[in-house]
Amino acid sequence: MTDYSHRIGEELLGVTLFVASIWIVFGLDLFLPLEQLALLPRHISGLIGIVAMPFLHSNWAHLLANSTPLIVMLILLAGSRANSTVVVTLIILLGGTLHWFFGRPAYVIGASGLVFGLMGYLIASGLFERRLVPLLISLIVGLLYGSTLITGVLPNQPGVSWDGHLFGAIAGVVVAFFLTRGRQTQ
Repeated sequence: MTDYSHRIGEELLGVTLFVASIWIVFGLDLFLPLEQLALLPRHISGLIGIVAMPFLHSNWAHLLANSTPLIVMLILLAGSRANSTVVVTLIILLGGTLHWFFGRPAYVIGASGLVFGLMGYLIASGLFERRLVPLLISLIVGLLYGSTLITGVLPNQPGVSWDGHLFGAIAGVVVAFFLTRGRQTQ
């Protein structure tokens, strides 16, 4: 099996480019109607949102609120044994697909589903692998974002896609389960 061990420094460029692409899309959205690419559950027109959703944000506050935890989660992921590109891609696709099938009928944009997916992935992979470093990463994630993980999936915040957070977290756990199964004894 391929060993994906690497240093965080090797992936900083990728993290920077990924987050920069979200900011670039936000800038383009100021001039182009890109928010029409939002995810809309159970509508064919909303399918593109499965992939586009993490790149679209409604305003500066929304963009900033997602950027900081996204950077933290991506750096923690870069320090893990995982192939970061595969993990991020699978979480986006699975979380978005779950949201498209089961989400409330509302337009959804933002990277918070991915953030919750990365939190779910990091916590679950630490538990599944039963290794010290992933468990420490899980502890850090839990301490930094634990209350957000719990409150973010509760339907008590108007204008917040709690179901997107929930489906992202579920996707992260599922991805961790399937990607760490072969690494548990290594």
